Amino acid sequence: MTARPSIDMSGWLSEELAQASPDLLRSMVKTFAEALMGAEADAV
Repeated sequence: MTARPSIDMSGWLSEELAQASPDLLRSMVKTFAEALMGAEADAV
């Protein structure tokens, strides 16, 4: 039996991102892009 999440993660994340500053969003995109590029480089 698995535990049910106590909050709606999708809704929570949407609200947090809507209230976030552009700097936070820019940082998140940068981190995500770097992780993808790093994974691609490791695969090659």
